[in-house]
Amino acid sequence: MARKSSGSPRFDDTHTVVEAVNLALARALDDDPQVVVFGEDVGVNGGVFRATLDLQTRFGPTRVLDTPLAEALIAGMAVGMAAQGLRPVAEIQFAGFAYACIDQMLNHAARLRYRTRGRLSCPMVLRTICGGGIHAPEHHSESPEAMFAHIPGLRVVVPSTPARAYGLLLAAIRDPDPVVFLEPTRIYRLFRQAVKDDGTSLPLDTCFVEREGDDLTLVSWGAALVEVRAAAEALAQQGIESTVIDVATLKPLDMATIVDSVGHTGRCLIVHEAPLSGGVGAEIAAQIGEHALLHLLAPVTRVTGHDTPMPLARLEHAYLPSAMRIEQAAHALLRFE
Repeated sequence: MARKSSGSPRFDDTHTVVEAVNLALARALDDDPQVVVFGEDVGVNGGVFRATLDLQTRFGPTRVLDTPLAEALIAGMAVGMAAQGLRPVAEIQFAGFAYACIDQMLNHAARLRYRTRGRLSCPMVLRTICGGGIHAPEHHSESPEAMFAHIPGLRVVVPSTPARAYGLLLAAIRDPDPVVFLEPTRIYRLFRQAVKDDGTSLPLDTCFVEREGDDLTLVSWGAALVEVRAAAEALAQQGIESTVIDVATLKPLDMATIVDSVGHTGRCLIVHEAPLSGGVGAEIAAQIGEHALLHLLAPVTRVTGHDTPMPLARLEHAYLPSAMRIEQAAHALLRFE
């Protein structure tokens, strides 16, 4: 297998989320000869959003592979490679096409350690983009995190910033068990952030507390945090201080951090882009009810997408949680008696 040096680490460069994903993949390929990247158009074209740009040139076609347009095959290849000691990172172009991978992910990837009584593990990452807001056609804007989070044996991770995309993806690739890594398309190039390309991973299964306040707790993940941060800032201008929590790893949930915050503020607003019913927000709300009920000053509330397919471009704004909807829900929580 070809292996080329990535050169000296770049410090304090600013990057977008998609550039941070590219950096993490390059770092993983450079550090570990067992890492293999593959998917539709990831090689010559560098991926549909250029997340794998130049990786095939740097690491060769045996480590960065183009595959047929066949999602079930891609997931199956990843399971087989992982079972034989490689660390495959498979890309599915859009989350709406990842449904074809469910058989391989549910019946094989997630169960391999259990089925072999620990003799084999499945250190694979299934990467795909998710979410709306880019005026894409049907099946290109899905938010299927709850579906994957429901499968025992899978870890589900959603980054919300370039630095977290870099650090969490490295952690996912190094994890001994299968990880579904959902990259929100809407924030792929929305903003830049300093990313230290030094190979340092961030902890999985841990929430990130972005700001702390006494009045209410805002819980979210992925692209929806853009609106949550804006709402928290608007509320702060009105003298209302919020704790903002980026869940980041949706399975397993770091409920200790969330419960601790709700125990302090007494109010919790959960924001996610996925449909309301059966979402990860419902699981968080249920666990708050189990572990922090006596601390609540108001019902746990959700601001989410709707129980419909993501609409086409003209109505996307009506589907996605807006900063105004979040702010209004926060005020309703604060008024509750």
